[in-house]
Amino acid sequence: MLLSLFVIGAWMALVLSAAVLCRGVLPEHKELSRKIVHIGTGPVVPLAWWLQLPAWVAVPAALSITVITAINHRWRLLPAVEDIERHSYGTVAYGVAISLLLILFWPEQAIAACAGVLVMALGDGLAGLIGRGVQSPTWSVWQQRKSVAGTLTMALVTGVVLTALVMVSHSPLQPMRLLSVCVLAVGLEQLSRWGIDNLSVPIAVGLCWSWMIA
Repeated sequence: MLLSLFVIGAWMALVLSAAVLCRGVLPEHKELSRKIVHIGTGPVVPLAWWLQLPAWVAVPAALSITVITAINHRWRLLPAVEDIERHSYGTVAYGVAISLLLILFWPEQAIAACAGVLVMALGDGLAGLIGRGVQSPTWSVWQQRKSVAGTLTMALVTGVVLTALVMVSHSPLQPMRLLSVCVLAVGLEQLSRWGIDNLSVPIAVGLCWSWMIA
């Protein structure tokens, strides 16, 4: 148990250190350090699954981190995580989503929790980076700028993540249902004002997992 907590703690320390280092080296790219935390947090859930962390440890840990994240959002104790130009509750919503997924599915359906978190971490995280880094047609949804490059990245990464998890869990592959969940995730990611997609996307994907493989 202590070894499992040490491994997870070491991973999160590495992620936060990378974000702080990035903020120091590239202070003009405020979003990048935040995305490092966003993407780096995702693997914690499958790591906890692999380490067989019980629910009585995983859920309180996730709730505690969410509270710490909310405190940091209010007082900016760690600017590398929250100091961005737009107003967003995304990091807090992300913590709430992970906590809810663990409460709903851990450990009996841990794969569903992994699906929701990894789609958000990798899909949305990479979509944000590529959408800003690659020039492509853009549009606005609910006062949030979206792009072809970012949306395609979200769709592709979501499909890859879900397909990989289906294979890892030896579940039946239902292409049309998998495609439907991808479309749902991409659609919810478009509605990202205040960072609410960090809550809606992982919860929706997690809830759809059992249906997707049925």
